[in-house]
Formats: sequence, structure tokens, C-alpha cells
Amino acid sequence: MSQRDQTPVPELRVGVVGIGQRAPMAALANVPGVARVVSCADPDPRGRADALKLFGPDVVLHERYEKMADDGLDAVFVLTPDYVHTQPALFFLAAGVPVFVEKPLAISVEDCDTLLEAAHDTRSRLYVGHNLRHLPVLRRMREMIDDGAIGQVRAVWCRHFVGHGGDYYFKDWHAERANTTGLLLQKGAHDLDVIHWLAGGYSRSVVAQGDLAVYGGNPRRGADDPVPADGRMPDWFDPEVWPPSALRELNPVVDVEDISMMLARLDNGVLASYQQCHFTPDYWRNYTVIGDEGRLENFGDGMEGDPATIQVWNRHRSGYRRDADLTVAVDTPSEDDHGGADRALVDEFLRFAAAGGPTETSPVAAREAVAAAVAATASLRSGGTPVDVSPPAPAIADYFREHQPAGPRG
Repeated sequence: MSQRDQTPVPELRVGVVGIGQRAPMAALANVPGVARVVSCADPDPRGRADALKLFGPDVVLHERYEKMADDGLDAVFVLTPDYVHTQPALFFLAAGVPVFVEKPLAISVEDCDTLLEAAHDTRSRLYVGHNLRHLPVLRRMREMIDDGAIGQVRAVWCRHFVGHGGDYYFKDWHAERANTTGLLLQKGAHDLDVIHWLAGGYSRSVVAQGDLAVYGGNPRRGADDPVPADGRMPDWFDPEVWPPSALRELNPVVDVEDISMMLARLDNGVLASYQQCHFTPDYWRNYTVIGDEGRLENFGDGMEGDPATIQVWNRHRSGYRRDADLTVAVDTPSEDDHGGADRALVDEFLRFAAAGGPTETSPVAAREAVAAAVAATASLRSGGTPVDVSPPAPAIADYFREHQPAGPRG
């Protein structure tokens, strides 16, 4: 072994912009000998106080992320609210620092394309936090599809029962179109990315219907029933409240849909459907993938450490059969970080920030999920008019398909 091989690689110095609901995920980056969080920025005093609790007393605190440029960072997590992802990500890409942007990449296609172009032009590494690509049950489904368990994929259906949607999305900034575009984007970007991933293609034509069916008529909001000042979701979350119409302390503005249904045709001919409801009593995702030689679907998703199985019907025709031809139980390693998905996501980002190379997540795929959601939202708000989805520029798609190779700046 050469002297160079024996030289230890220094820990990555990691920064975090935005110390809110997803900040505990960044604490997973504190891995001795690999990386440690050394710098944080948040304009809210509560955020800065939480940074000390999460990352220790030695972390450097700033009100503005621009001040972090003096902290010698090797990687940055951008965990701000969705509508302010773009500027801090552009700032650190321009500085040559690898950037993790929490999903969704942005709330408009234009901002997504700006971020992709910036990463391409600066040759700075861009990573997007689509942790479901690391969820054990979905990874197993993808492996089974690749192994030919159901033949060629022809359709993917997803039903997302968002049982805590009222607490999660209708008591703060998520409830406003100006901050999210809509929940087909903010919440659905995860699922649309998975649909595209399982199907092996991207949406190119979509149509949708939706409504603000339950939370729009709830009078318990605003000045008469205010949301707690400086509140966050764990402050008000109460799973005992039922039915959803009994929820209190809604955001003063609620103008995003609480139920949406979307159909899509992908560029490879696969058909897809996505259904999202924020007032169901249960909270989980069900993906059904239909091929020309069978179908498979998950029961339970393992997001909270709950059991998850995949059932496959692929041997013969029949009537209803409770027992599938194959049932695969999927272990979930943790109930604290989305079934182990957050841990795998952070580990992959740290490796990518240090050395580059292929990743399970894809910035182009993240952009395609946003583009499909934006188009579907436009469709449902125009009475179900079909809307086409434009792809990214070919040079940009090629650059990310090649895993962001190093080279001269554009």
C-alpha cells in the first residue's frame, strides 16, 4: 500500500440551510471519520437553537446562508421550505460545493431547470432527496420487475392514503398554492418519481381532477382559531382528532386540493395513475405494477417500521384469490428514519459529495416528477384538460444520465 493510500481522508465539513422538520435527517451525516455538520443557517431563532441540539455546541450558527461561505464547507443540505430551495442551492453550486436539495427540487419547472443548468454549467454536484428510492419495499419491487416477475411493465397505479394530511399539510405554509403549487407536487413528487422509476419512463401527457373537498369548508382557521406562533407540525399533531372536519387551527389560507386523481401516458408507452387523499383514516402507499405476464403490489410500505409485503400474481388466471402466487416479506430496518431510507439517502449523498459516481436518485428524475405534477395541477384546475409535459434540454439530460461527470465548465 502506498503512502497516499494510507493517508486518511478528512471528514467532510457539512453545512445545513434550514433547521426545520427535516433537519434531523441531516444529523445522520454526523459519521465519525466520514462527515460532520459544522455550520448551519436559519433566520428563525428557534431554528438556530434546534441546530445546537441536533449538531452539538460547536456548530457555527448564522442567520443568512451566505455567511456559511466562510466555513470551508465540502457539502451542504438545503432543507428550507420548498418555495425557497432555489436561491441557496444556486449559491452553493456557484461556489463549487456539492448540494443536497430536499424533495421536491423546486415548485416550478422553471426553477428546476435553472438548478439543473447551474449544476451542469458549474460542474458542481447536485443531489435531490427522493428517499423513497431507498425504501426497502420499493427497492425489492424494482428488483422483482427487473428480474422479469411480471414481464414487461404496461401500467403502474399508485394510491396514497394520507391519513394525517390535515395536520401535515393544512396548518402551515403547505396549505397555500403560492408556497407549493399544490399537493400533487409537494406531496406527490415522491410518488410520481417512484411511478416513473418502476415504469422506466417519464410522463409526457397528463390529465387530472381534484377538489378541496374537506378542509376548504372548515371554519376553524385564521384569527378566530390561530395556528400556534412559530409552530411546527409536531407541536400540533394529534392523531386522536377524528373526523377530519373536527381539525382546528388551520392555516388562514387554504387553497390547495385535498383529493386529487391523475392519469399519465409515459414516453415509453406505460400508462400510470396516481390518487392522493388527505382525509383517509389510514396512512400508507399502495403501488400496483401490471405487466404482460402478471402483476405485483405492496401491502404496507414500511415507512414507520410497520410490516410490508409484496404479493405477486403471475402463474395462471383465476377469480379472486387472497393468496398470491408469491408473497415476499420485506424487513424495514428502522421506524425512525422512514424505514431506513433516510439513512441510506444520506450515506449515498456523502459518498457522492466526496467521490461522485452513480446514485439511485436523479436530479433529472426529480425535475420530471415536478414537471408531471405541475402539468397535472394545471389540468385539474382547468376542469381536466389534457396537458403535455415537456422534457429537459437534451444536453442537460445527457449530462445527468452520465452521472454528472467532471470536466470543463460550460
